[in-house]
Amino acid sequence: MGKLQKLAQGLYHAPKQSNFGPLPPADDQVVKGFLRDKEFLVFSPSSYNAVGLGTTQLYNQTLVYNHKRHGVFRLGNRQFDFRVKLRFPKKLTREFLYVDLLNNLEELAEDRDVVLSQARSKLPSFDLDRLQEAVENYGNMSTRKRFREWIDG
Repeated sequence: MGKLQKLAQGLYHAPKQSNFGPLPPADDQVVKGFLRDKEFLVFSPSSYNAVGLGTTQLYNQTLVYNHKRHGVFRLGNRQFDFRVKLRFPKKLTREFLYVDLLNNLEELAEDRDVVLSQARSKLPSFDLDRLQEAVENYGNMSTRKRFREWIDG
């Protein structure tokens, strides 16, 4: 009947209509159908800009932290970068974005030294208990080490 659109093999979408044509599905609905799971976090590296560490790049990328799939998949007209992570929050927080930015610093199109300098100077603007918890839960080894040096030094 033409009411379904194929997004990927075995994954379909029934688009709703707007005045401008069919609406694309929400990212979280696409990912939920693809993973057949509710445990994931969808966001763009552009979200790091909200932390105030001097990052300004806009990224045409969608990251999906999850427990099942790893790799880049095209679902409909969108490309998703799935990454298997042991731990991630249910919702984005400022503390998580701070830690994740430090974890992924090498992948970003930013001046690494400027971002690190800003990250260190912004420490007092965070609730240190919540930030410490985020570092312990989500930080990789280099982020944990750097954070300890900044706090102790």
